[in-house]
Amino acid sequence: MTSLRLLITTLTLLFTLTSADIHRTEIRSDSRSTIPISEFGFTHTGRLHLNLSHISFSPPDPNLSRIGFFLCTRDSWIHVIEQLQSNQIHCPLDSPAVKPIFTFNHLKPTTTTPSYDAVFNITDANQFTLVFSNCADGAVKVSVNVVSVMYNLNPKNNCRDYLSAGKTSLPSIYFLFFLIYVSLTGIWVYTLHRRKTSSFRIHYFMLAVLLLKALNLLCETEDKSYIKRTGTPHGWDVLFYIFSFLKGITLFTLIVLIGTGWSFLKPYLQDREKKVLMVVIPLQVVANVAQVVIDETGPFGQDSNTWRQVFLLVDIICCCAVLFPIIWSIKKLREAAMTDGKAAVNLMKLTLFRQYYVVVICYIYFTRVAVYVLETITSYRYAWTSVLAAELATLAFYVFTGYSFRPKVHNPYFAIDDDDEEAAVEILKLEDEFEL
Repeated sequence: MTSLRLLITTLTLLFTLTSADIHRTEIRSDSRSTIPISEFGFTHTGRLHLNLSHISFSPPDPNLSRIGFFLCTRDSWIHVIEQLQSNQIHCPLDSPAVKPIFTFNHLKPTTTTPSYDAVFNITDANQFTLVFSNCADGAVKVSVNVVSVMYNLNPKNNCRDYLSAGKTSLPSIYFLFFLIYVSLTGIWVYTLHRRKTSSFRIHYFMLAVLLLKALNLLCETEDKSYIKRTGTPHGWDVLFYIFSFLKGITLFTLIVLIGTGWSFLKPYLQDREKKVLMVVIPLQVVANVAQVVIDETGPFGQDSNTWRQVFLLVDIICCCAVLFPIIWSIKKLREAAMTDGKAAVNLMKLTLFRQYYVVVICYIYFTRVAVYVLETITSYRYAWTSVLAAELATLAFYVFTGYSFRPKVHNPYFAIDDDDEEAAVEILKLEDEFEL
């Protein structure tokens, strides 16, 4: 059982990346030997403020020198496990690979319950996890309220920076992309105004998606800015969750609508396409609920891993579901190309939808897989690179979608001569032979 707990703790330490600020943790009658509290990337001017209150033990009067807190990196924690398994040590607090912070024999006696409050200087620049360790004999159950405040001091003005090293530039990055999306929104409004006669409902839906993305980035900017300065989001996280939820639903809906050719190819949705939307939208609700729980409870919160698995599973299902309408449209266009006498027109549409299908797959793969890999392998100092990569990929996807399906006054679909028609027929025949 002890080995299993150590394995779970190890996996938690290895696969969580978070920007810590002020963490409040309640431990209630817990006998676990190790409990991760929070994680933070420190510079050479790092600080850890640890406040403990409402402390109690069951049974009372344990060996308090065997209960305490320590800091460790992911590599050092793996070394600690190797030492424990080889019986070189019997408690993580005894390992030279960790940085002991505090043991409970230093508690301040009070008239009610013991408490503790102190600030520690962290001069080793690294990403550390604050871990509670209980190595007291007799399966002692500990109850304690823990408030851990981690920050770095700016050498220039001595101000506190509550964003983890490597993520302190995130407010600037989000604000830059906010300005870009505001510019794109202005360009799109101008395009719709100039080409009113060739603008369909789908184009106005694209405008709504752009606006929600811009508002989402603005709230993310303010959220990270307040955390950077004060350690708390001051309510901006609520607005961020709202616009993130709306942006996620509208983006997936847009992909489905474009994939079906709604509005600019046909004015209605078929039953199976409506069913895709009926699946995607509720799943997006579940995904956003899971994301809120993960963010609010932190990577080490109760049931955090379960909610993370739910989020990943639901997100993958949504990504797969939105591909089906595009596949159906490609199949329908291929069939129509050989039967309605408009091979060239359908070939152009077919080419466009194939390109969009490939781009959607690349976008999903990059933002769901490649960005996660980049986040995992990149040093904590460059945690901002995964955010930048994801936003650049999203921006490229938005630009491609808008440009490919923009309103057109002279639609090339209807300017086809006989030579183009004959060439398109030959291409479609060659494709059929190749597939056979």
